[in-house]
Amino acid sequence: MIEENEKQHIYCVPGLAASTSIFEYIKLPIEKFEIHLLKWFVPTPNMTLAAYAQELNKSIIHENVVLIGVSFGGILVQEMAKYKKVKKVIIISSVKTSDELPKKMRFASLISAHKLLPTSLVNNVEFMAKYAFGDAVTKRLHLYEKYLDVRDTTYLNWAIDQMVNWRQKEPPENIVHIHGDKDPVFPIERIKNCISVENGTHTMIIHRAKWFNEHLATIILQ
Repeated sequence: MIEENEKQHIYCVPGLAASTSIFEYIKLPIEKFEIHLLKWFVPTPNMTLAAYAQELNKSIIHENVVLIGVSFGGILVQEMAKYKKVKKVIIISSVKTSDELPKKMRFASLISAHKLLPTSLVNNVEFMAKYAFGDAVTKRLHLYEKYLDVRDTTYLNWAIDQMVNWRQKEPPENIVHIHGDKDPVFPIERIKNCISVENGTHTMIIHRAKWFNEHLATIILQ
């Protein structure tokens, strides 16, 4: 429980290659909540996901926080919670275990097919949008360019490799999973125990912000 006059601090991590601007439409009561946005940084050579999570944890300056992660950010916040005590982990458009990854990603990890992706095309917004958000967004590329601002090939190669090779078998106890029933990146058919958002796509943090603004505060405080 949050004591009177004490705010709940929320730390948010965006999706793969995405900027913190994906959270720009999320509005929570300022008298109860304070949102902090965590940015991606370029990993050092051979950096593990665990090491990356621990480094990002250094940016958290409050206790008993709520972590919110979108897509690959949802995977990262689960790793962060393994090294820091948090009140709750909320993942959006993401996965809780490697079994929830789509077959194409799991197959890619087996044959290292993901390493053949042309991540050198970092300034090609169509390529970036297809990989980060799914094929359905390509008709609105001009709307997504501002949300995809991490163009470093070292980061992209690392992030894709970490995502397809993630091997978590059991989700954390204090996790809440919010998922769209029209997500083309992580199809809901493979997702278990989630709050389903009707007509929610992989970009619903942007396009279904009204749903989040109506429900997120209650989900955080439950």
